[in-house]
Amino acid sequence: MKNIKRALLGTTLVGALVVSAGFGTYSWFTSETSAAGEIVNGTLQLNNGQNITEKIIDGVDFAPSQLKYGEWMTIDNTGSQNSHIKATLNQSLDKDININKYKVGYIALKYKEKPNEDVLKASKIKLEKLFDGTTNVVDTFQAAGNEIEVAPGVTAVTGIVGEDGVAGYKAGSNKEWTLGEGTNKPFWRLKSDQYIDVVFAIKLDESANNEYQGVKYTADLKVQAKQADEGSKYDGE
Repeated sequence: MKNIKRALLGTTLVGALVVSAGFGTYSWFTSETSAAGEIVNGTLQLNNGQNITEKIIDGVDFAPSQLKYGEWMTIDNTGSQNSHIKATLNQSLDKDININKYKVGYIALKYKEKPNEDVLKASKIKLEKLFDGTTNVVDTFQAAGNEIEVAPGVTAVTGIVGEDGVAGYKAGSNKEWTLGEGTNKPFWRLKSDQYIDVVFAIKLDESANNEYQGVKYTADLKVQAKQADEGSKYDGE
């Protein structure tokens, strides 16, 4: 009996040893490393996504030879991406007559720090010298020289709508004119936090006859921005 107990005890001990060996722990030398990253997209935005509140033009009792100024309108690159600007001026009359009797001039100033009001006023005054023929200014500005004087760091462009070969200047009661489109016009490339101020002036040519009496001229400006990178497109293209 004692021998049987010893044999069983021996068998139990062997099993215990086997189980212990199966659940034993071993160790090796190890090492590891890791990496992580993220990318945040930039933003492309004009005027914080808000519409321009200033008016392109506003007035009544307009007549041949008169010149009327609009308000200075600001185009602000409030995004983080450099952009190209395309500004499209749409014009129409409420009567089916030739809209080309309305001459439209503009001045645009680009800057990073806003020029003072004297600079804006002087630039606005001097725009009248761009128009041919008899020009009577409706506003209270006085005639000035032909040169546009701007503050340091401010770039200026000026011209008459339709006289630089841009499509859209043709006979009819409406027309569309595009200002500053694409990479070939560096003035209309806006870096982040850069501004463009633009003002329009409308003149009814002195040759306009009685059929223009009581006519209403309407203009609206659509401003679009696209990435400055090659191959980028405006919305809808």
